[in-house]
Amino acid sequence: MRFMIMHKNDPHTEAGEKPGPELMAKMGAFIGEHAQRGTFVDGAGLGRSATRTRLTFRDGRATIKHGPYKGENELPGAALLLTVRTREEAIGWAERYGKILGDGEIELGPINEPWDLGMMPKPADPPLRVLLLEKADEDRVRTAKQKADITRLKTEMTKAGVLSTNLELKPSATAKRLVFTNHQLRVHDGPFSESKELIGGFAVLELPSMEEALAMCKRYAEILGGTLEIDVRLVDAT
Repeated sequence: MRFMIMHKNDPHTEAGEKPGPELMAKMGAFIGEHAQRGTFVDGAGLGRSATRTRLTFRDGRATIKHGPYKGENELPGAALLLTVRTREEAIGWAERYGKILGDGEIELGPINEPWDLGMMPKPADPPLRVLLLEKADEDRVRTAKQKADITRLKTEMTKAGVLSTNLELKPSATAKRLVFTNHQLRVHDGPFSESKELIGGFAVLELPSMEEALAMCKRYAEILGGTLEIDVRLVDAT
């Protein structure tokens, strides 16, 4: 089973604070362990809301809002990792994607690169990696034409070297929301209407069961300080 595990933003991240060396070492070891097992597929942290862009689609028009901003409907239905040259290029792809789907919302969040975390000097003119999050809408059913148009657009993005990760998520009825407070865990079963907390980062893992995913999240939360919210979503393999 493939899971997308998303931890929510916190005040330290939102303030632009860089993680300390101890946290970086623990997270590196954690990822390395899962990579060695073959269970780690992908993952990254996202920048604070000041680096992000929200696109709202209504009646065929897109309203673009740059951060900083607070979370609103932060329940993804799909996630695409794009590699572009500029924020404007990412917005262009997101506008095309969103206009196919009609009314709804998309968020673009740049990925934290090693130079953003102080691990190395920033290269000259590096590419920009951005996570495109399509917000879920339980009332939306894609038509055959929308599905075909989205498939064509994703094919175009792949051929252009823009799309590297493409994740369709199963409905939140199959999900779990984990709320850690001082290392104490509360588990909420889906479905969820929304979350007000911005996504701070994600990991995609191949694990045998939801129980295994929850156990992994306990270690993940311990590394991140023991007080945070995590959504565990199943990836749709179809």
